[in-house]
Amino acid sequence: MGLTQKKIGILGGAFDPPHLAHVAMAKAAIAQFQLDELRVIPTGQAWHKARDLSSRTHRAQMAHLAFASLPLVKVDEIELQREGPSYTVETLRALSEQAPDAQFFLFIGEDQGKALSTWHEIREIAQRAIICVAERELSGMPVPVVPGHDIPTQVLKLPHLPHSATEIRARVAQGQAIDAMVPPTVALYIHRHHLYQPAR
Repeated sequence: MGLTQKKIGILGGAFDPPHLAHVAMAKAAIAQFQLDELRVIPTGQAWHKARDLSSRTHRAQMAHLAFASLPLVKVDEIELQREGPSYTVETLRALSEQAPDAQFFLFIGEDQGKALSTWHEIREIAQRAIICVAERELSGMPVPVVPGHDIPTQVLKLPHLPHSATEIRARVAQGQAIDAMVPPTVALYIHRHHLYQPAR
């Protein structure tokens, strides 16, 4: 056979908006796990988020802009095209059909890592993909991930970037600059489409 198994990473999220920490996470994932490809998958209908997300079109466009500089990244709109709540396990099943011989790596943030035991069909997810939990380094020291479950995970080491989408949306609403937090193309898109403005 001699063929090495294709390594495909999956990085999902609301990307509302995508920011520099997301881009750093994508770069780190590709480098650390020597991925052949990374699928960035904007969430369709996030069953676990209380607030309404920006439109699917805006979030897809911003994701395409944010990751355009990374040749191994492909923005996959599979969840945006699906009706009803978005479950990771359904996405993994669909991707496994597209690439039956690939090894999948699922990259998730620290907060999601702590809540893994509550995920829909988590056992099947763990069978279909290697779950990698991002661990931010604070002042050069890695922060220990406290799992609290028996699901096997690996660690994705990340540089410390304190950005959060919540903070970015708040800054935009207050008319503050976000240039240091998102790629320039994303900042321009948010400005042009008047996203995250307070309701008038």
